[in-house]
Amino acid sequence: MLQGLGIVRGVIVGVGRMGKWLANVLKEDWDVAVYDIDPNKTTGISGVEVLELPKDIADFRPDILINAVTLGNTIRVFEEVVPYLSTDCILADMSSIKGDLPAYYLHSGHRYVSTHPMFGPTNADMKHPKGESAIIIRESNEVGKNIFRELYEKMGLKLYEFSFSEHDFMMAYSLTLPFSSSMVFAACVDSKAVPGTNFRKHMELAKGILAEDDSLLSEILFNPESIKQLETITSNLEYLKHIILARDYEEAGKFFDRLRGNILR
Repeated sequence: MLQGLGIVRGVIVGVGRMGKWLANVLKEDWDVAVYDIDPNKTTGISGVEVLELPKDIADFRPDILINAVTLGNTIRVFEEVVPYLSTDCILADMSSIKGDLPAYYLHSGHRYVSTHPMFGPTNADMKHPKGESAIIIRESNEVGKNIFRELYEKMGLKLYEFSFSEHDFMMAYSLTLPFSSSMVFAACVDSKAVPGTNFRKHMELAKGILAEDDSLLSEILFNPESIKQLETITSNLEYLKHIILARDYEEAGKFFDRLRGNILR
């Protein structure tokens, strides 16, 4: 049954770091089942039902199916499991980039909720995410929105609501910008260098980002809005290069003031 009518029955497809974390959170209040194409990933999760095959989803009769697979596989996995769902089952995704999902949902024949918890697993504390941010997509079904709104509020998260297009534009800023900056840093690292404090901090960020799955990193960078952010980076690097070559202290001061204004406002 859905919210307000009893315990929610939810299936999580894809038991990577995010899927496993979600299963452990939801099992406190829901009846949870998990499925992953790699059975090794479903080991070590207690208090949930482990499904061996996609067709087993039909026997579980979920109220909501949460797709937590890697970004490039999200729609394909939906297409594989939807035949085993009742028509009133809500589809849910937690993708960092929404891409073609709006078009898929439009023709899926199911209610849906699209959300994005923005607290990991790269550098956030997954066990204590209070104060982190989460996004719920505005076009989502109200019942689905309420399910995740209640979950996120219980966890003490800061909630935001964006449309699909607003979300991907925002992600180019909040993900592509720092990710690409850290990648450029990593590309320039010399293992023989003596690291200072600031260097070590940048190194830890870069290590956390590059510990992510290649498909996740690629999909974030391949966001259609990413190029605009990269152009902003290269433009500012060219400007900084110009200041350095000219040894222009006055212009450097103006540049530093602008940077401080950006991060302190």
